[in-house]
Amino acid sequence: MHRRTQDSKWSGTGHTAGIDRSEGKFYLVGGGIASLAVAAFLIRDGDVRGCNITIFEESDRLGGSLDGVGSAQDGYLMRGGRMFESKYLCTFDLFSSIPTLDRSKTVTEEIFDWNDTMKTSSKSRLFQDGHRLDAPSYGLDEPHILTLERLAIEPEHLMANRRISDYFEPSFFKTNFWFMWCTTFAFQPWHSALEFRLYLRRFAHMVSGFNQLHGIMRTVYNQYDSMVRPLHKWLDERGVKFELNTRVTDLVLEEGTERNEVKGILCERAGQSYTITVGPTDSVIVTLGSMTDGSSLGDMDRAALVNGKPDGGAWTLWKKIAAGRPAFG
Repeated sequence: MHRRTQDSKWSGTGHTAGIDRSEGKFYLVGGGIASLAVAAFLIRDGDVRGCNITIFEESDRLGGSLDGVGSAQDGYLMRGGRMFESKYLCTFDLFSSIPTLDRSKTVTEEIFDWNDTMKTSSKSRLFQDGHRLDAPSYGLDEPHILTLERLAIEPEHLMANRRISDYFEPSFFKTNFWFMWCTTFAFQPWHSALEFRLYLRRFAHMVSGFNQLHGIMRTVYNQYDSMVRPLHKWLDERGVKFELNTRVTDLVLEEGTERNEVKGILCERAGQSYTITVGPTDSVIVTLGSMTDGSSLGDMDRAALVNGKPDGGAWTLWKKIAAGRPAFG
């Protein structure tokens, strides 16, 4: 395992680099949109055969946080929805190759066609004293603006373990800018300052339309039905293997080498443990950044339990991998 990417995923190879991997196997840990996208790009752009790709998912359903399932009889579950805008270039490039379930067009075409018809535009985001604020001022003063600019350029390593509230005065959290920002992206003052910075950089071009949510795009159905199901079908037709209800509990690493190469994958399914040997031409990609890892469900009569990191498979796996290996974070 030799590389850390921006969004908390780790990739690794079985043995030394520079060898032909065209017939090697790819093991993708986690069945969320990240692994599904990796599999699609491997097939589409890397000429990898689908039968050489295996995706492990600890739950009984693919899609990770892009869930949206249920029925009128049993109720519905949707732990979150992702917002889109027209500059999601990688997403739309991927789904330009994936047909909708009825095969009438690509998923990308469906999303853009839908948003040409159903444009997101709120009449108002904020109310004050019972009155609608159509064009609220952001309410930022000079210290607030200087802090925002500082966050945009501050080195990442200086922001570790720091909250948003560590940077801003209490008055910032009473501004209209903060009210609109936190209700758009679900931030709290105690959340990560680094995560806040990443969102600032990614969505700064949309700030001018925040008061009415201009530019936000939606899928026709929930994102599980509109995106995950078509992508799952496309991968399934190409022979990708899906190991559901399977938890990866640890990785066997070759110690003492610079690359921390993966030699085996420890799995658990139906109470049984087993190990998959990783060959010299195989690759392992592990998703460790799920926003719903360890989440729990409630109902109309019972509040959801507040779980901790040990309750999530991704956190547990990361702690095992990182134990005694500072390079893993």
